[in-house]
Amino acid sequence: MNTIPQTAMVLAAGLGTRMRPLTDTMPKPLVKVAGKALLDHVLDRLAEAGVERAVVNMHYLGEQIEAHVKGRAKPAIVLSDERGLLLGTGGGVVKALPLLGPAPFFHINSDTIWIDGVRPNLVRLAEAFDPDAMDALLLLASTTGSIGYSGRGDFIMQGDGRLRRRSEREVAPFVYAGAAILSPALFKDAPQGEFSLTDLFDRAAEAGRLHGLRLEGLWMHVGTPDAVGEAEKAIIASAQ
Repeated sequence: MNTIPQTAMVLAAGLGTRMRPLTDTMPKPLVKVAGKALLDHVLDRLAEAGVERAVVNMHYLGEQIEAHVKGRAKPAIVLSDERGLLLGTGGGVVKALPLLGPAPFFHINSDTIWIDGVRPNLVRLAEAFDPDAMDALLLLASTTGSIGYSGRGDFIMQGDGRLRRRSEREVAPFVYAGAAILSPALFKDAPQGEFSLTDLFDRAAEAGRLHGLRLEGLWMHVGTPDAVGEAEKAIIASAQ
């Protein structure tokens, strides 16, 4: 059994424009779903998996995120301050690499929630990650049947788990669920400044080092105010 990564990167620096008006006065990671901030849903799941330290980046209304996590013990929180900077999903991780260390780490968007199946998906990711064969292992949800998602999917998965991004005219069976294990090797020769992490995923896919794992359970993308209500209904239903 592979060991659980002890460090995680949580992306909490987005502007949350699609979540307005909820984000007019608070950052999106602090929007509550079923009585708990999105950020806490993610951090609690990391703590349950045994992660010791989470690097949380912040930009929009970052002082609220700073105050929110101040009293948190598990996982221990390290803030990566991007106020005054716009670094994108890739540049934000590059800035935080010195805080993340040399080992593979969890990488989770703060607006992703899922209801686990029989076994925790983060534990399944850790067990499936092979640093010799992979630079990134992405948790993938079904394009159809997920809560709050209406797109055409992101990836086609081959029999050995390797991923290919869908072409413009395709509909792909899997969508990236916003959680992954990434190797620092993924960021070798990465650009400086603002860029998207998808650029590095595409590079890894070309090298055959981008792999996927199908999520067991139900994935919820909480990107709009309407999706908050849908997610809450699903969480309540799962608890009954």
